[in-house]
Order: sequence, then structure tokens, then C-alpha cells
Amino acid sequence: MTTEPLPSPVRVAGPADIDALVATMTTAFFQDPLWGPVFPDPDRRAELAGAMWRLYLVSALRYPWTLVTERVESAAVWIPPGGFELTHEEEDTLERLLLDGVGRQGADEILRVFEQLDAARPDEPHHYLTLLGTHDDHRGKGLGMGLLAESLARIDALGSPAYLESSNPANDARYQRAGFVPRDRITVPSGHVVTTMWRPAR
Repeated sequence: MTTEPLPSPVRVAGPADIDALVATMTTAFFQDPLWGPVFPDPDRRAELAGAMWRLYLVSALRYPWTLVTERVESAAVWIPPGGFELTHEEEDTLERLLLDGVGRQGADEILRVFEQLDAARPDEPHHYLTLLGTHDDHRGKGLGMGLLAESLARIDALGSPAYLESSNPANDARYQRAGFVPRDRITVPSGHVVTTMWRPAR
């Protein structure tokens, strides 16, 4: 892996960071080729996507694996082996949120994406990078890849493999430089292709 860990502090996020986490992920994925178009109204995209990310981010805080830079300029949200993204109650909340926001057809499309991603996850225990994003105001500084490197150093210390889904092909080469190998390609309802990637234990 060629990316060096961040020299600035990396810490585990807590409940007090949730608003900053939501802001970072909302801007990071606003133009994402997968997650942008599922909220087709750009005037409401930040509101609707932000509500969805908030649900996932709050849920992920049950594990001490949401790693952030000092002021949450960048965040890496990991689900540890044996963990899960949402409880059954949170899944019901997600469906209601999406129905209110984009209607039945839009909600079904988004839920289908999540079903496809979930079905593709390997059975072997692993650390799952569910979200990695840097706030628009701080892009281009290497924060995201530096945070990934620091995350992987901690995961390597545990002897665990890592897994992710690359929703933007522009990032594929960056992940490969960090030791990830393409595993599968998932075509979602929009026709967009997501590449899943696996990094063996070290």
C-alpha cells in the first residue's frame, strides 16, 4: 500500500459528531454516480440523502469503527465482523423515510440497491467499509485515502480482511493501490455498475 496514514489525529466518532458526519457524507455523495441519481430532484437531494445517511450513521455508532479526522473533514464508516448496518426497526424507518421522500417506485429502487449490495457481501468474517467520504470543502488533500490507510493499519493489526463497494469507478484504482482486489460487479436498477472489492487479511 502506497498511501501513508494521516499525520493528523484520527479518532473514533461519537454521538456528538453526528451532524458533522451527516454533512460530510451528504456533500461527499451528492454527485456520486450511484447515490446522486436515486434522489433525482437536486433541490431536495441534500435533505433526502442527508436523512438516509443520518439513519445509517447513527446506527453505525453502535460499533467503535467510525473513524474520522480531527474535525470530521473525512470519515470512514466500518462495520466489524459479525455486525450489521441497520436493525429491523431501522430498516422499517428507512422504508418510510424513502416512501415519504421519493414515492413507492423510487423507494423500491433504492431498497433494491441495498438488497443487491447486502446479497453480494462475502460470508467470510470481515471489516466492511460501508461509507468513506470527505467533505467538499476539504477534497484534494488526501484525507480520504489517508484515513483509509489508517483504518487498514488498525484492521491489519487484528488480522482481519476488509471489503468495500466502489460506487464510483474513479476510485477503483485508489482502492487497488490500498491492496483491494476487484471481486464482483453489480448492476443496479439504474444500469450503473458497482464494483465490490476484497482485501485479504495481512
